[in-house]
Amino acid sequence: MHPHLHTKDNKGCEEIMTALDECHAQGFLWKAMGMCSNIKRDVNKCLRAERLERTASNREQAKEKRQKVQAVWADIDANS
Repeated sequence: MHPHLHTKDNKGCEEIMTALDECHAQGFLWKAMGMCSNIKRDVNKCLRAERLERTASNREQAKEKRQKVQAVWADIDANS
């Protein structure tokens, strides 16, 4: 399962997701015969890349926040 497609976090994949929606709109048999599989694979790759990018960004923000907290605690310990 993938997350909701059309969100603010997935703006880089908008074009591919629209193509997938158009492919799915062609009907059940079209999907059942695997005609949308390549586009679906591309959507998954794009969403994965977006998620990895967000994860790396979040990790960097957490490191910065942790360093600030440690600096505050070091200052408190030094002044106590």
